[in-house]
Amino acid sequence: MPGSVRARAAAGATVVVALALIAAGTAVLLVLRGNLQGQAGLQAEVAAREVAAQIATGTPYDRLHLPDGDEHPVVVTDEDGRVLAVGDEVRAVDGRSVDGARTGAGHTGAGQPSDDDADEDDARGLRPGEVDDDVHQSDGTADVDGTVADYRFAAVEAEDGRGEKATVRAGSALAPERAAVGSVRDAMLIGLPLLLVVVAGVTWLVTRRALRPVEGIRSEMAAITASTDLSRRVPEPAARDEIARLARTTNETLAALEASVERQRRFVADASHELRSPIASLRTQLEVGVAHPELLDVPGAVADTVRLQRLAADLLLLARLDSGERPAGGRVDLAALVREETAQRAGDRVPVRVGPSEGLEVAGSRSQLGRVLGNLLDNAQRHAASSVEVAVVRDGAWAVLRVEDDGPGVPEAERERIFERFVRLDDARARDDGGAGLGLAIARDVAVRHGGSLAVRERAAFELRLPVAG
Repeated sequence: MPGSVRARAAAGATVVVALALIAAGTAVLLVLRGNLQGQAGLQAEVAAREVAAQIATGTPYDRLHLPDGDEHPVVVTDEDGRVLAVGDEVRAVDGRSVDGARTGAGHTGAGQPSDDDADEDDARGLRPGEVDDDVHQSDGTADVDGTVADYRFAAVEAEDGRGEKATVRAGSALAPERAAVGSVRDAMLIGLPLLLVVVAGVTWLVTRRALRPVEGIRSEMAAITASTDLSRRVPEPAARDEIARLARTTNETLAALEASVERQRRFVADASHELRSPIASLRTQLEVGVAHPELLDVPGAVADTVRLQRLAADLLLLARLDSGERPAGGRVDLAALVREETAQRAGDRVPVRVGPSEGLEVAGSRSQLGRVLGNLLDNAQRHAASSVEVAVVRDGAWAVLRVEDDGPGVPEAERERIFERFVRLDDARARDDGGAGLGLAIARDVAVRHGGSLAVRERAAFELRLPVAG
């Protein structure tokens, strides 16, 4: 598929490899061409210096030993450009005809230079019998036995025995260099497409194999979505790579989602059960009151209504907390909050005593933190024998609100379970006395969303820890 990851990976790898091979191939061809041209120039220079050395040692021009024209075409000229000697079968150089030129031009041997010639040689930097160290290279053409070809020429100057200057120009054919470069270029042009096909195919296969677990994860997720069976899990590859981590993370997400859905289902069932009892009781009392007004239990109806109202408020608060509602910004003085809450409980069955309390401020919602304190005090008064104590102390960067009663306490094995929703440890306790089992669950949720914690530290001591503001 054009839009698949495999196709994009194969295309991307092919383009990258193609660009890299083109760049590398171009560099190789340029280096190879430069090296071969350098070798041709060196061969031409060697041939030119061999002829120049003969001239410098006094060899007459008509007796110079010149290389074969088809190997190294050589032309010897004087300062005026007249041809003094030319290699066999060499007819023209750079389009200038040298065929039929006579060697020597009247010079058949070496002589002694005059004083004027010696002075002129000194001005030129050469002396009779010397070969110039400098070499001048250039590209040109030569006609050898009727065949015109490209050559790399090297020009070297020398002084003959008479003190006259001669220029030896020797060439080296560029055809071998061009043939070698052409062969390498043709091999690259043939091999490059084949290599790109191999790269694309290998990338496609490797990507397909690497993404095969992803397709398994996708198909299993599609099946889970269609069946709504959250107990199923995607397959986890044995390799410890990114795809295996993706599979494990997906399974962890599915497990968390399954737990959340199960918790929600249980919550709805428990809430329905808790709501059914006060509603049924209230309906029964109202129906009896309609039939027999003198038997209407007004206080009982009011109590059921209050209980129903509190339960609805608890469920609404839990729904807001589950939706991720953040506490309102503000600062709350925990000591002042304790004083206000305990002042409203002066006539309760078990009195609440306020222990040492520091004026510590925490960030958060006053109403939600008040709800936490109220739930903790309700729980303590429900289980206390004769006293309940609340205190606020500082522990480093934490403000600690401690509520303790003299009741039987919480068994160590149950100290986490009591914070679950709709959990009541004393099943024999009457429903009206025991509540719906939401108070401690709400208290912990509020504490966590305020950046703190709520736990049972001792048998009958609850500690709310919140970060001190500022």
